[in-house]
Amino acid sequence: MRACDGTAIDERLRDLGSRLRGPARLRTEMLREVRDALDDATEAYRERGLPTREAERRAVADFGTPAELAPTYQAELAAGALRGLSRRALLIAVVLTLGGDLTWQGSSWSGGPPPPPGYQVLAASVDGIWLVVAGLALAALLGGRWAARRGRSGPPAERLLGLGLAGTLVVGAVAGVALFAWSAGLWDAALTWPPMIIGSVLAGAAYFTLFRATRLWLVATR
Repeated sequence: MRACDGTAIDERLRDLGSRLRGPARLRTEMLREVRDALDDATEAYRERGLPTREAERRAVADFGTPAELAPTYQAELAAGALRGLSRRALLIAVVLTLGGDLTWQGSSWSGGPPPPPGYQVLAASVDGIWLVVAGLALAALLGGRWAARRGRSGPPAERLLGLGLAGTLVVGAVAGVALFAWSAGLWDAALTWPPMIIGSVLAGAAYFTLFRATRLWLVATR
């Protein structure tokens, strides 16, 4: 295949690219595949004796308009964004669930009187929320793989899973911040306990990563 430096192809790619929103790497790969397909079609027309510009024009016309192509590519971008969000959410949920209790074990207050019942309920709720996050993320990954095997992208079930995952992440973030603030109010030493400091920094970074991934999915699926 010989790449064609064609104005018609470049304009079509710019028009199509301007309509697409989603993961940058996947979007770049899609546009590269479109260019390769248009270059191949142009080369085929040139081999039939058509001038370069006419060959490009016909290749572009045969491929379809951006308005016709964009919905299909956008659905793939939305599915890719959901996969990225789900992978991050699953990994972070597992880490936070397994490592959350390590932030206070061995502290000066761990052997004292138990915290209020409300605090214990909130702490248990945070663990439960992240288990739900892990379940939704895993379901979204498996659902996306099932849809890909059948040549489908972005079915309604995936969108519902994505919305459920995004909503649960918001609840988890609010509950996590509330739990940390309550801990600091109950035990002044919590603010200077190294595991708590490290845990809060890592949790903040995790929430920021999930926020960006969630925003990317919302933009892509909108």
